[in-house]
Amino acid sequence: MSGAAPAVLECRDLRKSFGGVPVLKGVSLALEPGTVTALAGENGAGKSTMMKIASGQYRADGGTVAVRGEELHPGDLRAARRLGVAIVPQELASIAHMTVYENLFVGRELKTRLGTLDRRAMAREAARLLDGFGVDIDPGARVGTLPVGVQQIVEIVKNSSWGARVLLLDEPSSAISEREVEGLYRVVRKLRDEGVAMVFTTHKMEEIRALADRVVVLRDGGLVLDAPMSATGDDDIVTAMIGRELEDLFPPVRTVPADADVVLDVRDLEVAGAPAPVSLQVRRGEVLGLAGLVGAGRTELLEALFGVRRTNGGTVRVAGREVRRNAPAAAIAAGAALVPEDRKHAGAVLGMSVLDNGSLPRLSAFSVAGWLRGRARSEAVGEAMSSVRLRSRGLGQDVGTLSGGNQQKVVLARWLTGDVQVLLLDEPTRGVDVGARSEIYRIITELAARGMAVVMASSDMPEVLGLSHRALVVRGGQVVGELDRDALDRSDVQDLIFRLSSGLEQRRGTPAADAATTPREDGPR
Repeated sequence: MSGAAPAVLECRDLRKSFGGVPVLKGVSLALEPGTVTALAGENGAGKSTMMKIASGQYRADGGTVAVRGEELHPGDLRAARRLGVAIVPQELASIAHMTVYENLFVGRELKTRLGTLDRRAMAREAARLLDGFGVDIDPGARVGTLPVGVQQIVEIVKNSSWGARVLLLDEPSSAISEREVEGLYRVVRKLRDEGVAMVFTTHKMEEIRALADRVVVLRDGGLVLDAPMSATGDDDIVTAMIGRELEDLFPPVRTVPADADVVLDVRDLEVAGAPAPVSLQVRRGEVLGLAGLVGAGRTELLEALFGVRRTNGGTVRVAGREVRRNAPAAAIAAGAALVPEDRKHAGAVLGMSVLDNGSLPRLSAFSVAGWLRGRARSEAVGEAMSSVRLRSRGLGQDVGTLSGGNQQKVVLARWLTGDVQVLLLDEPTRGVDVGARSEIYRIITELAARGMAVVMASSDMPEVLGLSHRALVVRGGQVVGELDRDALDRSDVQDLIFRLSSGLEQRRGTPAADAATTPREDGPR
């Protein structure tokens, strides 16, 4: 800390355990007015626990929290709010069926002289507050109809309007679109200029760089870095988070034999809504990356291969066997598995246990005459979860209580209770911290080495370049280019992929253009 201003919030030697497992191990943190602090670390490092103690939601086992020199009574949410401390959780606390102005004034409604709700006054004041943050929305709109990013800004405006001087933001951009991110940034910067002290947790390096004056890193419940951003590089932050150098993030790409069998063979597949059919091949042990801009059609292609998105023609063969189109059950029976982009809504059932989630795709394999074979199911799911090194308290733990990285492992590992020939991955590390990413990358590499054909769609360019044997560039639902491993290793490959993704003209004969090929009709090389 610079010592330029007295701390508005100070956490001293915070300690907290759950079930005898230490989550915070004597962490101290002081916040100055008008500063933004990024709180980084792997899932399970203790970030959210620390925020909840500072906001009065959790009672610490040891240590103290002081706000403007006044000690906060442990676990007293009302006292924290009275002292000006507010938290905007990752799962927003907005009331969806109520209007924007009702959400802004909930618990402190304006009233007429007769004691009735003064809705006009609240709507006027809400419009003024929102306008002050550059937010142009109807105060009478139902919050549930608004984009998540706008709902989040409404929550921030609500907390600032009652005088919060310390604002804790838990993963503020994890569920919002790129278009909404700049609006969030603008609100955070305005509050900083007004003297509010803010802390936000994040997995995104670009977010830390864009907003933070200071970065604090927790690892395994301990504080390992506390430094101003001006003196800290990206590599320093990542190394502090995962305890090893950044270049160790991706495992080596193993060579796929030239004569390896074709496991996935797609011919002239007509995906509903796509302008042209798609053909591709993936060999045993190969990782095929799908690159492209948001909305390019990568997710649609993966869903079509798995049968959950309609196709109107073409063939899909797995290990030489033609798979009935538009039939997920047929795809599963053939050995295909899909890990969707949105694990919380399309992947895991958060209120169910690891055991129940782990057996969902293959319930019939664990039942006889409608009765579950408990021992066989537990053994199979336990072995699958062990193979991905799942960190949990056991198979009975609810998936919703796991970290994001471990939730993703459950969604992936549940397929491993049976035979998988083709693994379809859609944004496999979305919302996952950098340490868990490294583990997932190693799992993907190991599964490919065991003989699976992997197709991976990712918006993370280093992910595509670091894991893929080949990459297809998708634009508008069409494959517009193919890059082999040599091309992926070129220094100008990111520029090439961007040009292909965005439809910019390529002049044949230039090094970048010659690195890409148009896939042949009989599939990629």
